[in-house]
Amino acid sequence: MTRIAGNMGALNALNSLNNINKQLSIHQTRLATGKRINEAADDAAGFVVATTFDVRKRGMQTALRSIGDAKNLMSTMEGGLRKIKDILVKMRNKALEAETDNMGTAEYQAIESQVQEYRDEIDDIVETTKWNDKYLLAPQASGGSGSTASLTFLADADGGDTSFAFESAGNVNANQGFYATSGSASSASGLGLNDTALTIDGATSASAARDSIDSALDIVKESLGQVGSYSARLSFKEEALTQAYTNVEGAYNRIMNADMAEEQVNFAKFQILQQTSSAMLAQANVAPQFILSLFQ
Repeated sequence: MTRIAGNMGALNALNSLNNINKQLSIHQTRLATGKRINEAADDAAGFVVATTFDVRKRGMQTALRSIGDAKNLMSTMEGGLRKIKDILVKMRNKALEAETDNMGTAEYQAIESQVQEYRDEIDDIVETTKWNDKYLLAPQASGGSGSTASLTFLADADGGDTSFAFESAGNVNANQGFYATSGSASSASGLGLNDTALTIDGATSASAARDSIDSALDIVKESLGQVGSYSARLSFKEEALTQAYTNVEGAYNRIMNADMAEEQVNFAKFQILQQTSSAMLAQANVAPQFILSLFQ
C-alpha cells in the first residue's frame, strides 16, 4: 500500500472487471441470438456434433417434402384410375342393357358406338393424367414421348438404397388401352378393349363385350389397390420420418440453442458484478492517496 508506482489492488480489480465484461458479453450475445454456440470456439466438440444433426435434419426436411410431392402424384394417378373405373362401369351397364333380343340393328349399333366412344375417352384420360412431363398411366403417350416405366420416390434423408420404386400399376397405350402390372405396350395383354372386343350386334356379342369390360375392371381395381398400398406406405414413411425429425431437432436444439431463462439469470448476475467491480476499481484507484499525508 505504500508503493504508488504499482497499484496492485486497482490492477486486480481491473482484471476482475474485464473478466466480468467478457462473461457479460457472452450471455448478452446468447440472449440476442438465442444460441448457446455462436462460433466454433464457444464449444468446438458441441459445434461438430450439432452440425452433424443439422445436416441430418435438413436432409429429413427434403425427404418429407419429397414424400408430400409423391403422395400428391399418387393422388393424381388414383384420380385418373377412378375416372377410368367409372367409365368402365358405364360401359358395362350399356353392354348389359344390350343383352336382350328385343332390340333392333339400329339400337345395337347405337350402344356399340357409345361404348367405343367411352373406350376412346379412357385413352384421353390416360394422356392427360400426368405429373410434370411424366405420364402416370402409360409407358408413353401417342406422340411417343414422356416414357414412364417406373417411378422412384425419395423417402429417406440418406436417399439411395432407402428410396423405393413404384412400378406403375398399369400402363396405358392410346391405341391399345390400359396395360397390366409391369407390362409394356409390346408384351402386355392390356385391357383388351379393341373394336372387336366391343362389337355389339346382338345379345350374345353384348354378353362377350361385358365379359371383356369385366376383365378390364379387374385390372383397374387391382391397379387402384396397388396405388392405395403405395400411398399408405408413403404415409407410414412420412409419420416415421416426422418422428425422427422431431428427435433430431430436439438433440440439435439441446446442444446449439441457449436456455433463455438461464442466460437471463446469468446476465443479471454479471450486470450486478460489473457494477460492484467498477466501484471497487474506483476505490482502488484512490486508495494510494493516503500516502500524500506523509508529506504534510
